[in-house]
Amino acid sequence: MFAVASWPYEWQVGWRYLRAGRGARHNRFINFIAGFSMLGIALGVAALIVVLSVMNGFEKEVRDRMLDVIAHIELHDVGGGTLARGGALAAAARREPSVQGSAPFIQLQALVGTGETLRGALLRGIVPGEEARVTPLVGRLVAAHDPAVAALAPGSMAIVLGIELARTLGLKRGDALAVVLPPRRAGFAEGAAAAAATEAAALPRTFRFVLAGTFEAGHYEYDNAFAYVHAADAATLLGLPGPVALQLRLDDALAAPEVAARLARELGTEVIVRDWTQTNRTWFEAVHLQKRMLGLILVLIVAVAAFNLVSTLVMTVTDKRADIAILRTLGASPRSIMGIFFVQGAAAGFVGTALGVAIGLLVALNIGHIVPAVERVLGTKLLPASVYFISRMPSLPLASDIVPIALASLALAFVATLYPSWRASRVQPAVELRGE
Repeated sequence: MFAVASWPYEWQVGWRYLRAGRGARHNRFINFIAGFSMLGIALGVAALIVVLSVMNGFEKEVRDRMLDVIAHIELHDVGGGTLARGGALAAAARREPSVQGSAPFIQLQALVGTGETLRGALLRGIVPGEEARVTPLVGRLVAAHDPAVAALAPGSMAIVLGIELARTLGLKRGDALAVVLPPRRAGFAEGAAAAAATEAAALPRTFRFVLAGTFEAGHYEYDNAFAYVHAADAATLLGLPGPVALQLRLDDALAAPEVAARLARELGTEVIVRDWTQTNRTWFEAVHLQKRMLGLILVLIVAVAAFNLVSTLVMTVTDKRADIAILRTLGASPRSIMGIFFVQGAAAGFVGTALGVAIGLLVALNIGHIVPAVERVLGTKLLPASVYFISRMPSLPLASDIVPIALASLALAFVATLYPSWRASRVQPAVELRGE
């Protein structure tokens, strides 16, 4: 336990002013305001920690589920239209020490469904055995000998839908469905035959597929609008001889932008190199913007609570003017008087900040249990998967967030004490003691 008697007298008096007067009627209101200020700081700090922890957890959860379905880097050969140089591209990729695997693929947008019930979907043509090296979802399906993925063979015209997409369309394994592609672009032509060909080319193209099964990625966007077919079948849909892109898996997903930049310089302008942060740039930028704006709003709430200390200290200075005058006559300097009230305000800010950090961490670390309990009490779902991509509240407290929050709260509390402390140091002993 700290020995208060060994502290400098400015600290002792400031700490006494913070704790004293609980039984005195004329000090009760000041104590109430002081306690309310500390509580406001604590709640503001706790709210800031909880919100940023949830935002961090939300971003990590969605990012991990994205990277469960997509590769880290995609290479698109625009020079020849297909991966005619696929072997060279794969060899160049393997020279990167961080590349763990590669796989060819084709990606296209289409409508899928039966009759008049059609939904937009992103079709990815893959070679299952090779795809397993770059996307963990397919890797797990292949390792489990999932019959849906096993059915994806060249010419099978089999398709694997996301579970939400299949549920929306009312399809089950073995059902037939249509894949509708937009019409091919036709050039200028002359004559009746050319006109008929142009008219035929302007019609949407429909292909019959069979539902081989479903997959569940745990990410609503993929479960509701994603489908796998074999790469050979996807090439047939587009009238191409083979895959048109190559995807890579790295040992560190966060290094993807740096590796992609090196590959782009090495492979030249005929190859488009995109990493996963570029593919999902809009989503991540939106999350980062929301995090910054929410952080700013909550910091302002902490600032309002911290500056409540100004009114507390001003009332304390007014109440203690006679005590200040006596201290001045005993030899206390204006700087010491200022230090007394600075210590009082700083201690209130420190207690409020420490309490807020403790509450914030307690809630952030247990929010996975708190939210389901609140949902049961309210009888509603706070996180519908169709809106937030995930169905449970994630949380990831980071020291890189908590430390700046605590320092900012303390800094605001310290700044709030400057004016009242200065006012206290300007008290004139002769004037205050004239009527005593």
